Amino acid sequence: MTSLVLGFQEMDRTQLLLVGGKGLNLGELSKIEGIQVPEGFCVTTAGYQKAIEQNETYHALLDRLTMLKAEDRAQIGEISRKIRQILREAEIPSDVMKAVTHYLSRFGEEHAYAVRSSATAEDLPHASFAGQQDTYLNIIGKEAILQHISQCWASLFTDRAVIYRIQNGFDHSQVYISVIVQRMVFPQASGILFTADPITSNRKLLSIDAGFGLGEALVSGLVSADSYKVCDEQIVEKRIAAKKLAVYARKEGGTVTRPIDPDQQKAQTLTEQQILQLARTGRQIEAYFGCPQDIEWCLAHDTFYMVQSRPITTLYPIPEANDGENHVYVSVGHQQMMTDPLKPLGLSFYLLVTPAPMRKAGGRLFVDVTAMLATPDSRENLFNAMEQHDPLMKDALMTVIERGDFIKSLPNNNKEQSLGKSNKGVSSAGLQAPIENDPTIVTDLIKRNQTSVEELKQNIRTKSGSDLFDFILEDIQQLKKILFDPQSSAVFMAAIDASSWINENMKKWLGEKNAADTLSQSVPNNITSEMGLALLDVADVIRPFPEVIEYLQQVKEDHFEDDLVKCKGGQETLDAIHDYLSKYGMRCTGEIDITRTRWSEKPTTLIPMILSNIKNLEPHASHRKFEQGRQEALKKEQELLDRLKVLPDGEQKAKETKRKIDLIRNFIGYREYPKYGLVNRYFVYKQALLKEAEQLVQAGVIHEKEDIYYLTFEELHEVVRTNQLDYGIIGKRKDEYKWYEKLTPPRVITSDGEIIAGKYKREHLPAEAIAGLPVSSGVIEGRARVILHMEEADLEDGDILVTTFTDPSWTPLFVFIKGLVTEVGGLMTHGAVIAREYGLPAVVGVENATKLIQDGQRIRVHGTEGYIELL
Repeated sequence: MTSLVLGFQEMDRTQLLLVGGKGLNLGELSKIEGIQVPEGFCVTTAGYQKAIEQNETYHALLDRLTMLKAEDRAQIGEISRKIRQILREAEIPSDVMKAVTHYLSRFGEEHAYAVRSSATAEDLPHASFAGQQDTYLNIIGKEAILQHISQCWASLFTDRAVIYRIQNGFDHSQVYISVIVQRMVFPQASGILFTADPITSNRKLLSIDAGFGLGEALVSGLVSADSYKVCDEQIVEKRIAAKKLAVYARKEGGTVTRPIDPDQQKAQTLTEQQILQLARTGRQIEAYFGCPQDIEWCLAHDTFYMVQSRPITTLYPIPEANDGENHVYVSVGHQQMMTDPLKPLGLSFYLLVTPAPMRKAGGRLFVDVTAMLATPDSRENLFNAMEQHDPLMKDALMTVIERGDFIKSLPNNNKEQSLGKSNKGVSSAGLQAPIENDPTIVTDLIKRNQTSVEELKQNIRTKSGSDLFDFILEDIQQLKKILFDPQSSAVFMAAIDASSWINENMKKWLGEKNAADTLSQSVPNNITSEMGLALLDVADVIRPFPEVIEYLQQVKEDHFEDDLVKCKGGQETLDAIHDYLSKYGMRCTGEIDITRTRWSEKPTTLIPMILSNIKNLEPHASHRKFEQGRQEALKKEQELLDRLKVLPDGEQKAKETKRKIDLIRNFIGYREYPKYGLVNRYFVYKQALLKEAEQLVQAGVIHEKEDIYYLTFEELHEVVRTNQLDYGIIGKRKDEYKWYEKLTPPRVITSDGEIIAGKYKREHLPAEAIAGLPVSSGVIEGRARVILHMEEADLEDGDILVTTFTDPSWTPLFVFIKGLVTEVGGLMTHGAVIAREYGLPAVVGVENATKLIQDGQRIRVHGTEGYIELL
């Protein structure tokens, strides 16, 4: 029979569904040697279920609640209130009352108790639910305790708890509540202890908040707490707060808030010795649970009592190195413009291709740059590379170096080894051989890449089973040759260097800022910007057919082709879409993850963009846009050369400038091609692997084709070879992925888990301005559209796009926006390159842009100076 009540000592780790997260952790805490936990017991979820099982009204209301979304606040409020009333008035089953009475007699009925809720979806590793349910302090007498058990049951349906469950995907009918009844401690001081610093995530820095009286004053925000930081058994920081109030227990039950004597308000709550003793206790508890803990403590009669411990759910996982050395990692996602997590198959493909020293954490990849930071030369190369990708990363790395406490510098004799290949993962920056200024180099590189992909498509057709995996591994060697071809990187590095040269010298000689931005407009051979313009041509095919337009406005499902051909102009439309997909169908958002759905797999993704093109732009816009950009670039070139010629030594300056402009015009477009080649290949691999997945579904090894995304390449090979899989691993990985989606990856993180944030060093910005990195010149005012998913884009001509990051798949939206703001990005990331080419003022690397700027708000984007004003 399931226990209705359990003492702390009687619980075990398997009983989450019986005692809830808080109860389970208290049970474990009370078993740690030397840790004091006030004694108590838990009214299990079985008691709660018994109280509600016969109540039809409760179940009917619960069914209604399950249908609601988080936006339906009024209905949530009304239904929750009714459920709370039922639970408060529900009769506590007699056997529950009997069990409670039995335990109270053991611990002493005359004592005061804390009565605390413990839900089954609470204090979990990936969801804290902190503060969602109620706690009652200093409750005296059996009747009062039973009454407060009902109050705790009711608190499972506070509006905030209900909304939190909806937002986090928990099913109300599967969440139960247990109630902890625990002897009250009447403390002189209490507070919270984090075994990892909640601000920086540093796992070595322990953080203590402390105040007088009961912890309620801190938790409810009544008073500021003293704050102490401890690292390696040393107090490294103390902030003593003015504590004007404290909450104390009353003799007759309940609590009272009292002012603190003025002479005690500024007193330090804990002595140095107590701080260090509490820190040691925290480390002991952390070691027992095996992960950083958020611990509630109180101090009475010089003894520390622990009244709660839960995992800290907000910490970003540390990239795994486990060698005891100090490491510094930089985020790959911030360089690749894709900060979402990758699924296991996506991660393993990326790892098969990159030569850089990579580590996984939170479903993302990080480059270990420790060796590169160790010598002055390699450090300089790394900083230069970061400057192009993301200046906030560069600033964070400089902070690590300036602090001098983490990276031990090596003498500068071992440059080659420390730079080695590893810089490839960060950038192709480095010393390049000079390259001839000949546009046919680019066309030859593109042709070689295309030929190689065509050969791959032919050869992979005959491969299956284990042979397919061996074949893909072999072909990846070919892919790496193409990606890391020295000539290939020399081409776009020549253009990047030429852009820097132009910007530096035009500013020095002519006082002209960011001149290269205009010169980069409408260059040849940019596969990504051509993709945006080509979608305008698709819109032109559809424009004359109102019946097709009307059909596309309604279309939802992906088998839209059957009905489309019945419309007048349907066949022409289909042909135009198929032509487009044959060249660009392997693209999608987050395309560096091979598991992401490609446009060819879900063509309806493109329809809103095509319809926007028809609505917002005139016919033949692609040719006009390209030509307009080209003319602006030519005009800027002529203007600069004319102004240079009249300067001292002007002919020479103009000649050198003309050479650099030609380098930009000939070569910068190719910057986008290597990634296109990579994604092209990825799609060929993916289609072949999905055929294998179909076989596995037919053999009953997996449930659906997409299950293979949750296996690494090596694991999938093994499953195909043996036709066997422990299917539990798929469910576990899906849950992990859901958790990873909620995490925000840091730009820079250390092996202590410390997240180091970069800052822009800027003076002279307007007071309320939001700073970022200027990547495409000009000033534009307009309506901000904050869009987190490309599929949801509803843009009008003249809007300014505000988003977290843009990869090449966002380019079709660039054709009718007037400006761009992103949270992630640098001078040479895709969004910046395309914004310059389309002549859109753009500011990137803007921390929290999607939160600071409201959708629909009017803003001014200063693309030359690098900031945004809210109007």
